[in-house]
Amino acid sequence: MIVFHTDLDNTIIYSYKHDIGADKRCVELYHDREISYITGETYRLLKQVRVKEQQVMIVPTTTRTIEQYQRIDLGIGTVSYALVCNGGVLLSDGREDEEWYRGSLERIAGSRDALCKALILLEKEPRRNFELRLIRELFVFTKCEEPEAVVCDLRKCLDAKAVDVFHHGVKVYVVPKALSKGNAVQRFREYVGAAYVIAAGDSEFDCSMLEAADLGIAAPELARAYLFSDKVICAPAEKLFAETVLGTVLAHV
Repeated sequence: MIVFHTDLDNTIIYSYKHDIGADKRCVELYHDREISYITGETYRLLKQVRVKEQQVMIVPTTTRTIEQYQRIDLGIGTVSYALVCNGGVLLSDGREDEEWYRGSLERIAGSRDALCKALILLEKEPRRNFELRLIRELFVFTKCEEPEAVVCDLRKCLDAKAVDVFHHGVKVYVVPKALSKGNAVQRFREYVGAAYVIAAGDSEFDCSMLEAADLGIAAPELARAYLFSDKVICAPAEKLFAETVLGTVLAHV
């Protein structure tokens, strides 16, 4: 059995702000507005992977919350497992695995002080222009003007051994070290007894996941920004990343 951990945004699905051509289908509605799409070719490839579910297990692995994840409908039915909240929450047939969540809280206990300090700092942050959220008691999220500068300032103040600080566009995150996607992949490998793991992603959040897999597939811009081991391959820039990822998975079946 191959376990295929895939990020969602900008890996399989794309925002309405991203031009992926006219041949596309909506996969996410928010307040009755179409906000995310996949290409027709991505949909065709997804169905091919889904047909081979005895050989490949698709596991969406995302920083999205449960509610944000459940807005997505790829048109291939409910997958058996999904990892949301950066791997802190496991959904099994769409239902939350409470034991997994309790294990996540135990794993990040040593980062609790750093998360509390981050909340205090961001509460006073003048460049913050969005509400401050502690997502499921797992990690901190908000949005800021000058996000790079905010991240830099937070890194100077927070314990780097306890938490990582990222930004993705204007979104700013403070995430316990133990809550990395890479750790989630390792936990899930033990959970299902996976023999071979493929992972794909496009952002800094995904780096640890790509390295934890037997084969990682990095988006071109991510591969240019980070030095990966030989087991992580760079997708070609001339082809849509989602289609490269799914084609690579099918080639390994």
